[in-house]
This record gives sequence, structure tokens and C-alpha cells, in this order.
Amino acid sequence: MAELRRRTATPCLSTSLPHPSPGQSRPQSRTWRRSRLMILTFLSLGVYGTYLYASTWYDQSSFSSPSDNSRGDFKKIRQDDLDINIPSGYAIGHGDFGDGRSRICKKEFLKPPSEGCEWVNVNLGNGGSEPNLSGGMIPAVAPPFGMTRWTPQTRENYVSMCPYNQTDTGIHGFIGTHQPAIWMGESGPTEMHASLGEIITDFSERGLSFDKKDEYASTNYYSNVLDAGSNKGTIEIEINVASRVGHMRYTFHPSTESVKPHIVVQASRKTWLLHGDQPEDKVPYYPQGYIEIDEDKQEVWGWNDERQDHILVGDELPAKHFKAYFVARFSNSFQSSGISRSGKLEHEVSNGQGEVLAGYVQFAHSTKEVEVRVGVSFISVDQARRNIDLEIPDGQTLSQTSYQTRSLWAEKLDLLSVEGATPSNKTVLYTSFAHTLVYPYEISENTPSGPKYYSGYSDKIVDGISYSGYSIWDTFRAQSAWLILVAPERVGEMIQSMIQDYKEGGWLPMWKNIVETNIMVGTHADSMIAQAMKIGVKGFDYNEAWGAVRKNAFTPPERDTELRFGDREEGTPQEVRAGLTEYAKIGFVADDLHSESGSRTLDYAYDDHAASIVASLVGAKEEATFLRQRAQNYKYVSNKDTGHMEARNSDGAWAGSEKGWTEGDHWAYTLDVMHDVSGLIELLGGKDNFTNFLDRHFEGGHNLHTNEPSHHIPYMYILSSAPHKTQEWVRRIGESDYNHTADGLSGNEDCGQMSAWYLFSAMGIYPVDPANATYVLGAPFFDHLILRLLNSGNKIVVSAKGASSDLKYVKSLKIDNKQWNEVIVDHDILSKGGKWEWEMKGDHQVWGM
Repeated sequence: MAELRRRTATPCLSTSLPHPSPGQSRPQSRTWRRSRLMILTFLSLGVYGTYLYASTWYDQSSFSSPSDNSRGDFKKIRQDDLDINIPSGYAIGHGDFGDGRSRICKKEFLKPPSEGCEWVNVNLGNGGSEPNLSGGMIPAVAPPFGMTRWTPQTRENYVSMCPYNQTDTGIHGFIGTHQPAIWMGESGPTEMHASLGEIITDFSERGLSFDKKDEYASTNYYSNVLDAGSNKGTIEIEINVASRVGHMRYTFHPSTESVKPHIVVQASRKTWLLHGDQPEDKVPYYPQGYIEIDEDKQEVWGWNDERQDHILVGDELPAKHFKAYFVARFSNSFQSSGISRSGKLEHEVSNGQGEVLAGYVQFAHSTKEVEVRVGVSFISVDQARRNIDLEIPDGQTLSQTSYQTRSLWAEKLDLLSVEGATPSNKTVLYTSFAHTLVYPYEISENTPSGPKYYSGYSDKIVDGISYSGYSIWDTFRAQSAWLILVAPERVGEMIQSMIQDYKEGGWLPMWKNIVETNIMVGTHADSMIAQAMKIGVKGFDYNEAWGAVRKNAFTPPERDTELRFGDREEGTPQEVRAGLTEYAKIGFVADDLHSESGSRTLDYAYDDHAASIVASLVGAKEEATFLRQRAQNYKYVSNKDTGHMEARNSDGAWAGSEKGWTEGDHWAYTLDVMHDVSGLIELLGGKDNFTNFLDRHFEGGHNLHTNEPSHHIPYMYILSSAPHKTQEWVRRIGESDYNHTADGLSGNEDCGQMSAWYLFSAMGIYPVDPANATYVLGAPFFDHLILRLLNSGNKIVVSAKGASSDLKYVKSLKIDNKQWNEVIVDHDILSKGGKWEWEMKGDHQVWGM
């Protein structure tokens, strides 16, 4: 879901690459490869001498690695690092991302050592103006799959707006956000803000300026220095987090002894609802909140019921009792306190309820440092307290919290190591890896009677483990396959969470944000379940999964013959396969009856394919056969006169090439048959004609990598016996649409899908048909890459000598010393690990033809 649904597709790639995507303002140059001549020259200038001179400094820095250097090829000394003035107790924390932010950090927050963590640019994908020129990412501090992501807040967030943008120069506080993507709404945020002197709670007035050179940001630690203004002094702000708890430290530097520090806790706020599909179509929204200040316990606690997406699905899923609860526990006693309503202070008032509600606590003049731990819960205030006690208990230091979270990131990111990659490449690789480990996010909590969660479907607290933030239309393509490789311990419970949503709300999720939102089309949970079952993932009931998938395939949504189910149409029942009524009767979704009909028809055909796999795995042979046949319905929307897929009206007439598409056009969707490429090739007139169509697609600038229907398309060349064109175009896209800067994504991240494409492509594979748990071969980007597999302890060792030096064509491939001549690999081959030896050449080869 890279941008708003049904937006007009614009050309992306031309034949002269690299170049920026339309509207993007990004550096024209890339550091994709570094010539061997440069490396030899650098060595000849005396790197070894520099190393001897600087070895003492290095051994004390965060870049010092274990003696076996088993985590990768991170260089001990880089020339530009020698010019940095590093204060005592500090070290370089990450690579140079060229954005003016600080690279040095207190050493205590750089433990444990991790090469992966040192290359993550948390601002990658945060460049440009919102919404269409940003990747939708924020410099959030959170563990992998954390329930609450804490980020500095430079602006108010809502649908189409993130809470932080790297072009801003003022911070209004930290926000604990549950907004899963830029095109989705916030749910129950908590805001914290510290300042000196006059107490200001109004968001627009309380912002404090900062210099980029003072800002440090990473996955496990953020710090900055804010100017309180009017010669009041400065505040150093720091944050680490656990999944459900934020841990902040404020260090106050008042200009005079008469200036008192204070902290504001925002319970509820004014925000915005997006009506329709345009960001300017917004109206004010005033959620309710409650706040209470307990000076004896040194706590401020409360709740709010903000859920910006509540307008989408109607009374079927009201989630009327949704609340996000918070408890802020302070390290210092309060000298005074009060609340505010719409920015107006009420001194010495200890509680309140209503709109735009905040509380404040003020400290004595002598207070130099305050730590705050903010527990968040969807269950209760008591559970928010319990989350503090479980995750960041009393006495735990900020550095201990950092170590806790950084260890979780290192455990994942250091599964990957690479040789032959430039600093820019490493930043893209490891940042991509980090982006794939954010969603879906945890919403269950550890209660005294076991894990429980608030179910928006049943509108009550229930037993079990649950996740939210399912951007399935995007992530079923590659991110779900990536998680099976690197986070296998999560996948079974993520599938079970979807099954619980089905049992509580009647359907598997499409785009779940606390509850279903009806964003995007298709029931691609079918594909995720088929993929997991075919691989043998444990942790969920296969027969229950089939019951849910079967309902998707055979039961139309409520009022299917009455509603168009348009993009962000408000007050509708759960959309699922809208138009299934006519799809089952006439073979396609009719454009005069339902929106996005061409995309729906093709998506439903793929979902039928996925459902047939699930049916066959549970022994439902008749349904498997029927669904396998119905998966051929894509042929009903192939217009032989135009040579493209095209939506149709209920009387069979063609609707026109511009109608019926979701985030794509007739060029992309003509190729949106991932489960039967051989049938599509035949439909388009054979391999030569098919290859010619692909040529016209790419050379005509129709491949829009910013949106997911284009992601598998370059891999279709090799399936039509033109492997060198797959190898060429995948490399071109990798170079043009990804870089190490804030502008480094050509589209929105879409909950990890954009990054998963890059990771798989760098390895030389891509899951064109994810439901079938297979991978189509491309060509690796780098000389040497290793991915360790957590579920087996095996390693995938990708060796492709010369790939980093512009050799992009494949002459041969050996897997564990056996010649591999197929162009598709099953997951069971991948999961065994082993050595993949690619022989690379600089010109076209016949392998794969």
C-alpha cells in the first residue's frame, strides 16, 4: 500500500538508470560499487600504518568486534572516522548517513557489539514531504515487533502524516505510537514532553528547537539536546524502550537557579480524521481521555480512546470499549502539579476527564535529572503498571534497558553478514532487515493468569497471543517469507492470531489495525496460511485455518450485491472478497458493480490458488480441485484485442484500460498472475511475445516499483527463458530505488515489503509465488553473503565472486557442489542452508534459458 489506493500510476524506471523515481528528490549518485582500483590505491596509501596508529582508539570504540570477526566484514578503520572528535566515554555508533546527525554515542548504549545495529539508519525512508515523498518511516526506538514504538515527535500524526519528519527542527515531545503505517490511523498514543520555566501543554506552542548535530538516533537509543528558549537553558532527552514500556531520562541545564523543570503527560489530544482518499479531506477529531496525578506514588496515569480508523468499518466491529492505558512512573517527587484542558492550566488539580487533556508535574529548582518509565496497555491501568514491573522494573538503569533491546536487534540483524558491499549497500541491507522486523506488532500482554489481549472483534479481553498491524496485501508477497527465515519463532503465533481474529470477528484479516479496516483488496491471508502450512510451520490448527480460508473462498461479504466497497468507504461491513457473488457466477468481478474490479479478479484468482493448496494439505480434495480450476479465472479479464488485462462490466463488455485497478495500471496487472506464469505466457502468445511484452513494460517506463504489483515482474523474464533480463532489471531497480539516505525508498515501506524485496533480491532469489513456498532465481548483488537460519542453525552461504564489481549475469549455479539448472527453488532446499556458488559474468549467458 505504497500510496493511496486508486491513485494514478506514473512511470518509474527508464532504460538509463540509475535515476530518481518521479517526484523524488534524491541524490543522483550511488555508491553501489567501489572499483578495485580505488581499493588498491587506498591500501597503497598506508592503511596498515593508519591502523597501527589508531588501534588503541579503535579497541575502545563501539566498532571493536569479537576477535574471530565472525559477524561480517566491518572495517576497523575508515578514513573519515579519524577526523571525528570523540569525547571520553563516547564512541562512533553508526555509519555516516550524510544527514548531519551525530554519529557518536555514549559507549554504554552501544552494547552488545553488533555490526548489524551499527549500519541501521532509522531515518532511511523519512525524507521528503508527506505523504507521497516519504517512505513512511520514523526514528522509532522499540524492540523487534514491539507493541509501542517511541519516537521524537516533530508534528501531529494522523492518516497520511507521520509523527516525525527529518526536515523539521523542533521537537514537541516523545510519542508512544501505534500507527502502523503512514496510510493507517493512530490508536491510543501517549505523549511526554519536558521543558524549563513556563508550563506550556498546547502541542503547537510547546515545541523546542534543536540542532541536527546534537541528534543521535538508533534502534535502541535516541538522544538530543533541546533549547528551552528565552535563555531558560537546555534539556538533554534520552530514550530506551521495551515492548510495552518507554524509559526516558531528562537532564536539565537551566540558565538560572530560578528556572524550574517540568514534564507534561498528554492523555488525549485533538487530531484528525481522513474522510475519503485525499489527505486534505480531514476533519477535527476529539478523543476522550482521563488523567490522574498521584504524588504519593510519583505516578501519572490515565487512558484515551483515540482510534482514527474507527470510521471505516461499521457497527459490525465497533470496538466501543477500546482504550489505551498508560502509567508514567517518575524517579523524583513532584513539587507541584496540575492538569490542562485545551492548553489552559488548572493548577493543583489532580485529575480530569475529557478532550485535549494533559497533566503536568513540576520539580524543584535543584532537580537536574529525572527518569520516567511509561507503561502502556490495552487491558487496564493495573496492567500498564504490571508491564513496567515486568519489562523495566524499579532500579533498572537506562543502559540496562538499552542492552536489553539492542540484544534483541543484534540477535536478528547479525544473522546477516556480507562482503563486497560499500557502506551505502550495508546501510540499505541492514536497515531493510530492521524494517522487516517491525510488523505485525504484539498486542497481547503478560497478565497474572497468562497472556491476554484486548480483542477489537469481540470488544473484550480474551486469552491468547495476538498481533496487529497486518498489511497483508503488501507483505504476503515477500515479507512473510522473510519472517519464516529469520523469525520462525513468531510465524506460527502470527498465523494463530489471524485465526483468532476469524473466530472472534468472522473473517481473517485483510488490513488489521486493532480491528479490520477494509483497506486494500483480496484475502491474501490465504496465501500466508498456505505458505506456512506447506513449509510445515507449527503453532496453529491446520483444520481451523482451512475453515477460515474456505469461508473466504466461498462466502461473499454481507451486502455484497448492494455496496461497491470503494476505497476507504465508511461504515461498511468487513469487505473480504467483495464481488465474490458475480466472481463465482460469471468468472470475474464486475466493474459496474464493484470498485477496483480488475485487481479484485486477479487477486481472487491467486487467492483461489492459495486456498487450493490449503485444501489439498488438509485432504479436502474436491474443494482443492474446484479452487485450482477457479484460479484460472484470470483469463476472463484478458482482452485479446488489446493484449492487456482489462476490467469488465456485468454484461461482459470491457470497461476500459484505465478502470478497475488498485495501485497499478493495465501494464502491471497484465503480469499479475503469479501462480500460473506458464499459462499467462501461453495466453499472451508464447515466450517470444511474452518477453516482448515485458520489454515494452520496462522500456516504456511502466514498472512502478513504488507499488507492490510490480515487485515480482522482473523475475518473470527468467520464467520465459530470458534470464539475463531478470538479472539486469533486478539490479537496476536495486540501484535506483534504494539508497542509504532519508530519501532511500522510492515508495512507502509498507510494513517491510519494500525492504523484503531488496533482501531477497540481494541473495539472488524472490518468492514470485509465495503461497507455493517457492523462489525464482535472479542474481546476487554481492560477492559473499551469509544468512544464518534460526530454526535449524544452518547457514545459507551465497558466493558470487565479481557480483560487487559489476558482474551481474549468471553462467552457472551450484548448490552444495551440485549443478543447479532449474530456475525455481523450493523452500525445503533453502531451509537446509548450504553453499550457493554463483559463477558471474559481465555479459549475457545461456544459463536459465
